[in-house]
Amino acid sequence: MKGYRWAQGGDINAFFGLMIDNVAVMVLLFTIITTARPYAFSAEFVLIHLIPGTAIGVLVGDLVFTWLAFRLARRLGHSNVTAMPLGLDTPSTFGVALLILLPALGWARDKLSLEPGDAMLFAWRVGVVTLLLSAVFKIACSFFGNVVRRVVPAASLLGSLAAIALALIAFLPLLLDGIAAVPLVGMVSLVMILVTLIAHRTLPGRFPGALAAALIGVGLYLVFEGAGRWLHVPLVPGRESFGELPSWRPPNLLLALFGADSDWSAVWRYSLSRLPIALPFALATVVGGIDCTESAATAGDEYDTRAILLTEGVSSLIAGFLGGVIQTTPYIGQPAYKKMGGRAAYTLATALFIGLAGYFGVFSHLFEWLPKAAMFPILVYVGVEITAQSFKATPERHHAALALAMLPALAALVIVPVGSLYGGVEPLGLDGQVLLMTLRCLANGFIVTSLLWAAALAAMIDERLRIAALYLVAAGIAALFGVIHSPFAEAPIALPMTSYAMIAERYGSDARLLAQSPYHWAAAYGLCALALVVLSLFRDGAKAKNTKP
Repeated sequence: MKGYRWAQGGDINAFFGLMIDNVAVMVLLFTIITTARPYAFSAEFVLIHLIPGTAIGVLVGDLVFTWLAFRLARRLGHSNVTAMPLGLDTPSTFGVALLILLPALGWARDKLSLEPGDAMLFAWRVGVVTLLLSAVFKIACSFFGNVVRRVVPAASLLGSLAAIALALIAFLPLLLDGIAAVPLVGMVSLVMILVTLIAHRTLPGRFPGALAAALIGVGLYLVFEGAGRWLHVPLVPGRESFGELPSWRPPNLLLALFGADSDWSAVWRYSLSRLPIALPFALATVVGGIDCTESAATAGDEYDTRAILLTEGVSSLIAGFLGGVIQTTPYIGQPAYKKMGGRAAYTLATALFIGLAGYFGVFSHLFEWLPKAAMFPILVYVGVEITAQSFKATPERHHAALALAMLPALAALVIVPVGSLYGGVEPLGLDGQVLLMTLRCLANGFIVTSLLWAAALAAMIDERLRIAALYLVAAGIAALFGVIHSPFAEAPIALPMTSYAMIAERYGSDARLLAQSPYHWAAAYGLCALALVVLSLFRDGAKAKNTKP
């Protein structure tokens, strides 16, 4: 195409920013599911089965986005079109790892009595089926994305996303053997990320901030590792070794995925029970894709919204068919990549690097060599940036609804270390049981809870009390069947009488435990909805009285 400068110096900066973000998400997924307690995936299983298909999803998506940039440049006749960045969705990485893969692994070990290898295979297939269903949902929503965005309040959609971003994406990387666990490395890398990507301080020679933070972190780790050995004082922990991994071979993804050596009815039943967790993440990426398209338009690149949404849906679908477990999504910040001088080469380079490295097993060496403390600061930036963008995109009067949406996510944040502490064993004592059950009721289904709470409060602020009551009724119905507020670690979707009997059988008949049953939660939401309806009647009467001559 004559006149389109699709590759230039700025693509180098843009490539390293987008590439490091994707690598950090893969490191995060790998870390969470291989270090969990009491059950975890083996490093070998993750690298052979989960990573290749996940990486190929990025390959497909970024190749299509590169082509869309060429097509847009041809249509507009512009020489400075910047491709839309695409990568692995960070919020759903936490959701899939903590709320789908690990619970499925525990379910397979405890309830199905499967051996470790078979249990991992079962959990992987659950993750794949969930991704495929989410991808189909995203493709369907691509034709109605703008309608969804108009009907559902921004505070509701963005509130749950901001909750995940702040409580999980920005905070958990401080733990997990990450930033705070190795402050000599992690804090320096984090400051470099903050000063370059958030404070927008330009480095000498316009060196990429994300790359600088990673290189400084790796350099400091190597220096302190050597100095510690020389001084006989541990300055940084030793890097994790995965042992002898098998030599690379072409991943036999489709045959392994659709083999007959698994109870597919159990896989589908468990996968369907996870949809209340997975679909809100998928919906959030649809809304995010619309926002990203509008943001690119303000920078002069007017992409077709449907093409952007279809691309992320289809690339997620392909990833799932090849064994991937994480959905792809357009990344926030296309104007920032444009400001860096990126055009189309940076998405092409990211596609090739992530896709080929994932397929040919390069990540097995990267994960072993790269210290988490040097990689995780980019995730803190992502979490903080998503939270800030959520507040910017939400009307100021609805900011309280965004804040309210974060509360269930805080319970989910507490559950993560508590679950590791108890190792799946219930704490001793009735008080401990009550506290843990309360946390589980708030944490289980927290994405849907955050969405409904924020939507209800936004409607209250707009003096639409009856609409708010409808959101609370929806929450009550969801609670009745365990979609939200399930008191069990496995969060099963079940009839209320079944859940009530399970509470009494598993925990005892103490009133403080039975008082958190699905019946009680549904009745509580019903009373709240009734109160709002009554208040709406008084409010309407007051308005009518005030308008009389």
